[in-house]
Amino acid sequence: MRCLKPDMPFNMASPGCVFENERTDERMPTQDGMPYIDDSPSSSPQLSSKGKACRDVALTVPLDAGKSAVRDSDKGLEMRKWVLSGILTSEETYLSHLEALLLPMKPLRAAATTSQPVISVQQVDIIFFRVPELYQVHREFYQALQPRVQQWIHSQCVGDLFQKLASQLGVYRAFVDNYKSAVETAERCCQGNAQFAEISENLKVRSSKEMKEQASKHTLEALLYKPVDRVTRSTLVLHDLLKHTPTNHPDYPLLQDALRISQSFLSSINEEITPRRQSVTVKKGESRQLVKDGFLVELAEGTRKLRHVFLFTDLLLCAKLKKQAPGKPQQYDCKWYIPLADLSFQHPEDMYDTGQPVPVVPDEDIEAMKIKISQIKNDVQREKKGGKSNKALERLRKKLSEQESLLLLTSPTMPLRVHNRNGKSFMFITSSDYERAEWREAMREQQKKCFKSFALSSVELQMLTNSCVKLQTVHSIPLTINKEDDESPGLYGFLNIIVHSASGFRQSANLYCTLEVDSYGYFVNKAKTRVYRDTTEPNWNEEFEIELEGSQTLRLLCYDKCYDKAKLGKDEAENVDKIMGKGQIQLDLGVLQEKDWQRAVLPMNGIEVKLSVKFTSREFSLKRMPSRKQTGVYGVKIGVVTKRERSKVPYLVRQCVEEIEKRGLDEVGIYRVSGVATDIQALKAAFDSNDKDASVLMSDMDVNAIAGALKLYFRELPEPLFTDELYPSFVEAIALSEPVAKESCMLNILQTLPEPNLNTFLFLLAHLKRVAEMEPVNKMSLHNLATVFGPTLLRPSEKDTKIVANPAVAITMSDSWSLEVMSQVQVLLYFLQLESIPKPDSKRQSLLFSTEV
Repeated sequence: MRCLKPDMPFNMASPGCVFENERTDERMPTQDGMPYIDDSPSSSPQLSSKGKACRDVALTVPLDAGKSAVRDSDKGLEMRKWVLSGILTSEETYLSHLEALLLPMKPLRAAATTSQPVISVQQVDIIFFRVPELYQVHREFYQALQPRVQQWIHSQCVGDLFQKLASQLGVYRAFVDNYKSAVETAERCCQGNAQFAEISENLKVRSSKEMKEQASKHTLEALLYKPVDRVTRSTLVLHDLLKHTPTNHPDYPLLQDALRISQSFLSSINEEITPRRQSVTVKKGESRQLVKDGFLVELAEGTRKLRHVFLFTDLLLCAKLKKQAPGKPQQYDCKWYIPLADLSFQHPEDMYDTGQPVPVVPDEDIEAMKIKISQIKNDVQREKKGGKSNKALERLRKKLSEQESLLLLTSPTMPLRVHNRNGKSFMFITSSDYERAEWREAMREQQKKCFKSFALSSVELQMLTNSCVKLQTVHSIPLTINKEDDESPGLYGFLNIIVHSASGFRQSANLYCTLEVDSYGYFVNKAKTRVYRDTTEPNWNEEFEIELEGSQTLRLLCYDKCYDKAKLGKDEAENVDKIMGKGQIQLDLGVLQEKDWQRAVLPMNGIEVKLSVKFTSREFSLKRMPSRKQTGVYGVKIGVVTKRERSKVPYLVRQCVEEIEKRGLDEVGIYRVSGVATDIQALKAAFDSNDKDASVLMSDMDVNAIAGALKLYFRELPEPLFTDELYPSFVEAIALSEPVAKESCMLNILQTLPEPNLNTFLFLLAHLKRVAEMEPVNKMSLHNLATVFGPTLLRPSEKDTKIVANPAVAITMSDSWSLEVMSQVQVLLYFLQLESIPKPDSKRQSLLFSTEV
C-alpha cells in the first residue's frame, strides 16, 4: 500500500520510518569498533552489527526479555481499554461533524421545493451525497461500542464491531467518487447565492455531550473533507488496537480480518483520496499550480508580521490575512510577489552581505508567554468543569489565542532571505533549520522549470490573491486552540534518543546531526551530536535526553560541518554548514509509553540514520527514586554523602563546578544543551565507585556531559535540595505580592534548610551567578539557568496524587504540571536575582557567607 502521509506515526512501518527487529542483547563489541552500551533499563540499547539486514516490521521486540508472559498480557489488555476509549472519543467527535453537515441539509431540501429556493434539489443531493448513510453506519458502531467499553472486562470482545464497520466501508467509495463534484458544486452555489455562502461558512459543531452549549464554527468545505480524512485513518486505528490485543484473544482474528478489508479498500481508492493539485488558469490556458503554502513570520521594517506565503509553480506570493468581519468570507491582501525566474537567496551585488540582523526576543520574555499560556489553559479547564457562562469561556479562549499568536510571532530566530533580481529584498524568520530548508528546497525545485520573467497586472494579481482563499492547504495558524477535538495534545515528559550511525554518503564529510522537537507550536533545537570527521560511515552512538512540552514530532537533520567558509556558495551564506539530509518521525504515545527502546531507520535524501527512542511520561520522570547502592553518591541523601566525605559540599558538586568554570563558562548553552547520555552515565558510575577515576575521566570529557552529570546528581537526590518539608512554604512565599514580605519570608525559609543542603545551595548559587556573568558569550541568562535548575532543585520526591494508569489523563494534567514547574523556576530565579543574602541569626551566619569548601 502506498504511504498515505509523509509523516507516518512512530508505530507504523513506512518508507519514512523502518523499524529493526534485531537482537539487542549482544554484549560483545562489534568488529567495526562500536562501543559497548549496557542494555539495562537505566541505560541504552546496543547497536547491532552491520551484517544484519533491516526488515520492515510494525513493532520492535521489547528489550527486556525477562518480563513474564502474564504481565505482558495484562499490560496489553489494559492498553486495549485505553485505545478503545480513545477510539470512542474520536467517533463521538466525528459524529458531531457529520451532524453539522446534516443540520442544513433538510431545510435546504425543503426550501428547494418552494418558490424561493436557496439551491436546487439536485445540488443538495450532490453536495450532501451519502452523508446520511455515513452517519447511520458510524452511529450504530458508536452505540454498540460504547456499552462494551463502559462495562469493560479484559475478556471483552469488540472485533465483531470493527469487522462489521470494515465491511461497510463501501459507502465511502460512493462518497469519495462524488467528493470532487460535491466541493465544486458547493463553490458554485456560494458564488451564486449569498444566503448559501453564509450558511456554508458558519456550520456549528458541538464540542461534546458534556458541553452541548459549546459549539465551534466550521466551513462546509472543511466538513466535507472529514469523511475523506476519516477513511485514511481507518488502518491506523486498527493497527493500534491489534498491537494491544494478545494473539490468543478471540478478537485477534476478527481484527486481522477487519484490517485486511480496510487496507484492501484503502489501496483501491488511495489515488482518488489524495488531495487534488490546486491550480488556477493563467494566460494562454496554462495552469499555475500551488506547490506549497504556510504561515511564516516576515521581518518588515524591523517589525515581525505574520504572513501566509504561497509558492506557485512560477512565483512566490506573500499575503496578509485580512481581519474578518462576522459572517464574511476570508480574504487576503497581497504584500508582494517574486517570479521564480527572478528569485535568488543572496543579493547579487554582494555575496557576503548578510543583510539586517534578526532582532531576538529575550528568553525570559518567551518563558513569560509560556507561563501565561499555561495559566490561561488552566483557567479554561476550570471553566469547562465548572460549567460557567459561554462569555467567560470565550474571553479566556480569546486571551489564549492572543498569547499563542504572540509566542508564534516572537519565537523564530533563523533568517530566510529572498531577493528579487530587480533589487528588492525580503526576510522571513523561521523557528527551525528544517522548516527553512523545506522552503528553500521547494523554491529551488520549481526554479529549475522557470526561465522567463514576467509581471502581473493589478487585475491579475487581485484574481490570484482572491484564489488563495480556495487554494490554501494550510487553513489555520498552528495554535493549540485551533486543534480539532480529536487531535492529540502531544507528549509531556522526557524522550531519550540514541543516534547510532548513518550510511549512504557518496563522499567523505565532517558529519553531525541535530535534533528538533515541537514545543508550543514551534520547533526548538534540542541536541547535537559530535562532528565525525572525514568519513562516509559515522558511528556516533550518542544518547540524549530531551524534555517534551506537548510535542508531536521529532526532526533530525544531518549536516556537513564547513571549516572553510570560503567554500560556501553565494546562496548559502545563511547556512554555515550544509544540510546533507533531513527527516521526521511522528511521536506516537501508543508505542512510546511501552518504556522499551524503539529501534528505527530514518531514510532521508538517500541517507539512512539509525536511531533508538524511549519515552518517559512526565508523571514518571518527575518521581525521585532513592539509590539501592548507598555506598555511592547518586540517589543518596546529601547529608549522608557530606558526613561520609567530611565535607560541607559533596565532592562531586565541587569537582563538576571547578571543571565547568575552568573550560565551560564560554560554552554556548552550557547546562541547557544536552550532553551525551553515555558519557554522563560513565561519569555517574565513576563518581559512585571512585573519586579519582572520575576526575581523570572528566578532564578528557565534553563539558556538556559534565554539566549533565551535575544536573543528574541533583535530579536523582531522593529528596530535593530544598526538601519536601519546605517545598510548599517556598511555593507559597514566592506567590506573595508584597516585596518586603516576600523577601523576608523567602530568606527565613532558606535559613531553615539542613546545613548540608544550605551549604551546597549557596555554593551552587555563587557558581550559577558566575555563569550568568558570561551571558553575552554563553547565552545563559539568570532566567535560563533558573529554568534548567529550578525543577531539579525543588521538585518534590512524592506527588500528592497517585500516578494514574490512563495516559490520556496524564496529558490533561499538562497545564497543572507546567504551572508547578513555573513556580519552581520562579523560586530559584528569585535567589539568583538577589544581590546578596542578608545575615541570618548568629548561629548560622558563617554558613550563609561561606561558599568556600
